[in-house]
Amino acid sequence: MSSYTKSFKVPFWAQIIVGLVLGVLLGWLARDQDLSWLTTTLEKVGDTFIGLLKLAVAPLVFFAILVSITNLRKVNNAARLASRTLLWFMVTSLIAVSIGLVIGLVTNPGAGTGLTPKDGAKPDETGSWIDFLTGIVPTDVITPFTELNVLQIVFMAAVAGIAALQLGEKAQPILNLSESVLELLQKALWWVIRLAPIGTVGLIGHAIATYGWDLIGKYATFTVDIYVGCAIVLFGVYPALLATVAKANPIQFFKGAWPAIQLAFVSRSSVGTMPLTQKVTERLGVPKEYASFAVPFGATTKMDGCAAIYPAIAAIFVAQIFDIQLGVGDYLLIAFVSVVGSAATAGLTGATVMLTLTLSTLGLPMEGVGLLLAIDPILDMIRTATNVAGQALIPVLVSARENLLDREAYATADGSSLDDPWDEPRDAEREQVPAAV
Repeated sequence: MSSYTKSFKVPFWAQIIVGLVLGVLLGWLARDQDLSWLTTTLEKVGDTFIGLLKLAVAPLVFFAILVSITNLRKVNNAARLASRTLLWFMVTSLIAVSIGLVIGLVTNPGAGTGLTPKDGAKPDETGSWIDFLTGIVPTDVITPFTELNVLQIVFMAAVAGIAALQLGEKAQPILNLSESVLELLQKALWWVIRLAPIGTVGLIGHAIATYGWDLIGKYATFTVDIYVGCAIVLFGVYPALLATVAKANPIQFFKGAWPAIQLAFVSRSSVGTMPLTQKVTERLGVPKEYASFAVPFGATTKMDGCAAIYPAIAAIFVAQIFDIQLGVGDYLLIAFVSVVGSAATAGLTGATVMLTLTLSTLGLPMEGVGLLLAIDPILDMIRTATNVAGQALIPVLVSARENLLDREAYATADGSSLDDPWDEPRDAEREQVPAAV
């Protein structure tokens, strides 16, 4: 492709914005003119895009986790990096859930909605600590892939990765094959990601055509609470951590990470966005071997939006609708569930499992979940964008603290020029990870 043609190429972020605007316009037209055929078309376009993303989820998660664990053998002080990563996951989750609780207590999202307990309904699937713990271990190796049980897939991948580390050179042929399959999956998923602007038209358009503004009005306080809470974490907490902990320019972080954050917003899938998240994280100066561990790990466990802000505000909302008083102990339980149980969200669209886990821990009625299902797709966009931003943030923080961050790469990262990251030549210098100090 000539440089003249490239100079006029529409950036990916601009394509997403166009898709958002067009989706809103078509959704409004379909609803205002009662065009059922247009609503159906928008639904099919959006569902097809999500279906293509989900198609790669099971094998992508398995091979990404397996390869990421084995890649740690190439990193000095791997155990230290892994423990620091987990620690920062927990710290930021605690901050996020605290913000959610404060917002919920200040705004009383369940007051004045006109909703009653009769408007609720039990979900088809619920979560409890027993289900969560027993559900980690699969009964066979096929069902987790056919039923897309991400938590069980993560378990099997972790076991396989640890076993490969123990076997050493004997497992190298399997590791080489796994790395090749992972590259293949990432390349194929990139083709799907390039369809995101079209998928955006369908997803946003169908949401507007189906729900309109009436539903948002009924849940106005709750919706605003979720968006404000996520915005505070996304544009307040994260920049503050970058400036103080990583000693890095927050604006530069968003320049580099923005393509992944945008895709997360429209796709509502942390796992589907994972390959792009890993690439932008590497572009921000995080060593490849560490990024290949931290990002897949975060895509299945690091959920500040879905597992911290949302269940905190939702629990307060449900308690108010059912006229149940929550005490200090209940709020501490919400924080505990958010920090420890976030893996239950599994990085897929929606956070129903995490919400039911929170409600069951507090003893709140499961019918409260039914009150929130209708509004969930609208909320899930900002939740997932927050999740993915956090999944890119933590590797940057840890790398900076351990003197592994390539400051020059961070300072020059520019997500607007992102084309096909799997066509980029590998930088030999970035392949080498210096020892942690």
